[in-house]
Amino acid sequence: MASEAISSGPVSIGRPSHRPVLAVIAVVLGAFIHSLDTRLFSIGLADLRGAFGLTLDEGSWLSTAATAPQILIAPAIAWLATVFGLRRVLVGPSLVYIAISLLIPFARDYQTLLVLHIVHSLLPGVFIPVTIMIVLRNLPMRWWIVGLAAYSFRLSFTSNAGVWMVGYHVQNLGWEWLYWQNAVVALLMMILTLLGTPRENINHQLLAKADWSGMLLFGAGLALIYTGLDQGNRLDWFESGTVIALLAGGTVLLVCFLINEAVVAEPWASPTVLTSRNVLLAMATMITYMVTSLSNTMLVPTFLTAVAGLRPEQTGSLLLLYTALPICIVMLVAIYLLRRIDARFVVICGLTSFAIAAWMGTRITGEWALDDFIPIALAQALGQGLTFTALLIFVLANSNPARATAFVAYIQVMRLNMIEITVTGMNTWLRVREQTHSHLIGLHVSAGDSEVAQRLAQLTGQFLDYSTAAQMASARAMATLARLVRMSCRSSTALPSPSGAPSSGCCWSASCAPHRPDL
Repeated sequence: MASEAISSGPVSIGRPSHRPVLAVIAVVLGAFIHSLDTRLFSIGLADLRGAFGLTLDEGSWLSTAATAPQILIAPAIAWLATVFGLRRVLVGPSLVYIAISLLIPFARDYQTLLVLHIVHSLLPGVFIPVTIMIVLRNLPMRWWIVGLAAYSFRLSFTSNAGVWMVGYHVQNLGWEWLYWQNAVVALLMMILTLLGTPRENINHQLLAKADWSGMLLFGAGLALIYTGLDQGNRLDWFESGTVIALLAGGTVLLVCFLINEAVVAEPWASPTVLTSRNVLLAMATMITYMVTSLSNTMLVPTFLTAVAGLRPEQTGSLLLLYTALPICIVMLVAIYLLRRIDARFVVICGLTSFAIAAWMGTRITGEWALDDFIPIALAQALGQGLTFTALLIFVLANSNPARATAFVAYIQVMRLNMIEITVTGMNTWLRVREQTHSHLIGLHVSAGDSEVAQRLAQLTGQFLDYSTAAQMASARAMATLARLVRMSCRSSTALPSPSGAPSSGCCWSASCAPHRPDL
């Protein structure tokens, strides 16, 4: 495979690890912490809002605070690890992360909770880049495929196993373990890093030439843009001055960063790292991977939660058994193939699996149950296990790993902001479509109709029979009726209402909602 060497940035080759197995396990755990932290928080946000007594707006900002700050520091970590050594960069933040993870469940004041989450979010921004640097700086080259496979494995595994973990923690151990679990993992990672990576001296020569302004401009710009994207849907995009200020401010800072990199003597992350044609193509393919893998992280859990009305403990077993665990086998297959054939063919096989899963997803209806999603889950497991590892290998084959600091900085842009752009675009499309269909469905149901009042009274009586408070029974009746209408209006057959009159395709009977846990 042709290779174009990229020579931008400081030399980042370190001393080889004397215990590469421990270093690889540390890579896995470090990558797991970030993915578990993000996934557990996103899936378990409803439980956390209930536990902390947060409003919808407070929960939304807490969710943003749990992710955006890591972008401020993540791109610079590779450079800091090159200057100070992996041990110094990793051990201190790990101790702080463990302490904050243990303390957060005891916070009750919202301002304190927000500050703790901002600091807590900064630290996973350290772990992910450091795990890549362990592979590139301290592992012998024959271990690179294994190390990168371990790094990519965490994303696919935790995004699926995380749903099951949320349900298990909330139902059995307590919601506090959504935080405490990662404290245990961080402790193990810190110990293995100390045992598996060599002690390195501070690079004073490189420290004297530090491009602090470039690091600050780049991280702050990306963090502002991420925050604007994350809050855009809730605040209605350009109708909100907050969103406009965040996006505009982030864009201005990124422009200043590019100017800074062009004029400083020793640029920290020069964009010339992306001038290789093969690297640009590989980055574009990574964007394709992020878009296609979104079907796994959003389609199945969102459908089963929003349409079927199931909780994580009810849906987690599907993703654990048929996506997360099969990925363990697929990753071994990927390592075997990458040692023997061109990485591009492995990427093609992975993207083909995603295409098959997407085609099966077009056949989803409101009547699908858990078992109907098994073929999609297996196809997505194959796609995730093959594609990302092969892409990382392909990018490294067309760059100079000795100049990895700038490359790893831009990988963080791909990992965080590109994923957020993709998720935001999908959420915006879903929101607009949901509003359109909600309006069309609502044309058949009016608050003052006798049929609506009769059905609400019937449902309220059913919930009151279970000794539910009157106000709660009324709220559950309204939510159940809304779900009945949403699901029944997917049917093309007009079914009778309780009064015997046609209902314009909207079914009022319990048989129209086979997945409803309330009835």
